[in-house]
Amino acid sequence: MKFVFLHGLGQSAQDWQAVIHRSSLSDVDCPDLFSFAAKSFTYSDILSGLERLYANTSEPFVLCGLSLGALLALDYTLRHPNQISSLFLIGAQYKVPTRLIDFQNLLFHCMPEKAFAGMGLSKHNTIRLSHSMRTLDFSSKLSEIRCPVTVICGAKDHANLKAARQLHTLLPQSHLHIIPSAGHEVNKDAPETLAALIQICI
Repeated sequence: MKFVFLHGLGQSAQDWQAVIHRSSLSDVDCPDLFSFAAKSFTYSDILSGLERLYANTSEPFVLCGLSLGALLALDYTLRHPNQISSLFLIGAQYKVPTRLIDFQNLLFHCMPEKAFAGMGLSKHNTIRLSHSMRTLDFSSKLSEIRCPVTVICGAKDHANLKAARQLHTLLPQSHLHIIPSAGHEVNKDAPETLAALIQICI
């Protein structure tokens, strides 16, 4: 079964390699999400790119996303429920906190351009992409998700712990795992733990 990993803002597909290396997954995709946003660098562009990429996939696959990737995973599952066999949501929000996004963008505005060198996006495009997510809200649609869901959050990811617990409550079929040693980037902070958890849950 195919396992698709979706990275977060400030990450790239390469940031999943430590997890993949420690797992025994044989059929893996790690798309470069920002390659789908070459024109206007918006959330909608990335989602449309994912839909094009997997439009002709005949067998259901597992979708695992972190942060931005988790939003995309939720959205994709709601739009294409028959394609997804299982869902992993890491550091996830199901309703984007507008104040947090605005504060994050304020920080981005104050950062020098060179600080964005390793993020795969320029400062301008990072701010544009982040702003395009500020109205996302899947609250009213979560009950439509029927596949198994694993909700994961780092214990040090204070900005997303509350949302992770709420998401677990709103998805009765879900399992919640809080990883003690990790912050927001669980794939980088605790790849061994995450890989083991994925193996158990699938």
